[in-house]
Amino acid sequence: MECKLCLRCQAKPALPPKLNGTNAARENEKIMLHQTSIDIQIPFHDVDMMEVVWHGHYAKYFEIARCALLDKIDYNYPQMRDSGYAWPVIDLNIRYAQPAVFGQTITVKAQIVEWENRLKINYLITDKESGLRLTKGHSVQVAVDLANREMCFASPAVLFEKLGLEAA
Repeated sequence: MECKLCLRCQAKPALPPKLNGTNAARENEKIMLHQTSIDIQIPFHDVDMMEVVWHGHYAKYFEIARCALLDKIDYNYPQMRDSGYAWPVIDLNIRYAQPAVFGQTITVKAQIVEWENRLKINYLITDKESGLRLTKGHSVQVAVDLANREMCFASPAVLFEKLGLEAA
């Protein structure tokens, strides 16, 4: 039995959802398309005098992973703009478990978990060497029609297309 508080247990990678039926392989491919991981070596200019990463830099690490994920589906900020939508971040949550330190290599995983009415991306930062969970969080973005600057209450069809899904 895994404890909910133990950092050793929290460092174990999450298993993908179990799928049944003939579409399982295709659905697993879609799940993999909707996530990515990047490695970052912590630079000196991101740490304080105790060589611990300043808390505000974690949002930057999330953004770097988010851009890599959006590049993977060919819908990063320039493509969003070209499709007629802006996607401002309206919510950002960060939960710190362990500090990252100067010179450490971290892995930042970004995964799209909601897309019907908003774009929600979950993040997990782990130590590359040990797999220890350091930080987790999420961001929420909403579509804004650039023509009239109004927020859309449903994600536009272009997002579903980029995700390889049918619009709801």
